[in-house]
Amino acid sequence: MFQIDFSGKTVLISGANAGLGLGIARQMAKAGANISGCARGGEDAVFKKEMMQYGARVLYTKCDVTCQTDLENFVARTVERFGGVDILISNAGANVFTGADKSTDDDWQNNMELNLASHWRLAKLCKPYLEKNNGVIIIMSSNHAYYTIPGCFPYNISKTALTALVQSLSIEWSPFIRTVGIAPGFIDTPGNQKWFDSFSDPEAERQKTIDLHPVKRIGTVDEIGGWCVFLASEYASFSSGTTYLIDGGRSALMQQK
Repeated sequence: MFQIDFSGKTVLISGANAGLGLGIARQMAKAGANISGCARGGEDAVFKKEMMQYGARVLYTKCDVTCQTDLENFVARTVERFGGVDILISNAGANVFTGADKSTDDDWQNNMELNLASHWRLAKLCKPYLEKNNGVIIIMSSNHAYYTIPGCFPYNISKTALTALVQSLSIEWSPFIRTVGIAPGFIDTPGNQKWFDSFSDPEAERQKTIDLHPVKRIGTVDEIGGWCVFLASEYASFSSGTTYLIDGGRSALMQQK
């Protein structure tokens, strides 16, 4: 029987209390892992309660991933509580859609700190523990790494760069650490619902987006969480240096408008 059991393993997840991060944490908890999650918000009792209902040991840390001191504290607390790190899911990020003409130097720098540099810095802090445990790094990218639309600069630049980060870490830190990336397409998250709600007819805009996908729906956070569980498991142990595009076939369809 095909089974994935992460009992005794510790998963460190950034941006864990909502959206993709919450879906990933949920699926990892179901697989039996210890969950160490962080987000910019304070103590999140709801997050901890949900993880515990799957029997997971859980730790939550307030952390701004653009702050080196916060990252150091996050990793140190995880190691103190669980003894190490087996799997890093570097997920935290945010849309920075300002456009090439309207972007300021601050827009550019803030985007690069959050959506690119933070992944590298967190990976470096986790490296000694992952190396000891033959660990796995999964870096959350975006379909914008492969194709984009007007106005999404500089977000798409950082996400494209993450594919190179995945390659470099895979080459330089193998064979004791395996690194892969995931590039989700349009996923049903509170953030994307907020975007739908910005239109005069949110349901019509949602349907318009759905119709762009050959599978005729948008993705779920639990599906991305399932991908993370699989890619971190022994069944994916020959996968390294690759970023997987998961977009419901949208990139395969030539858009007419």
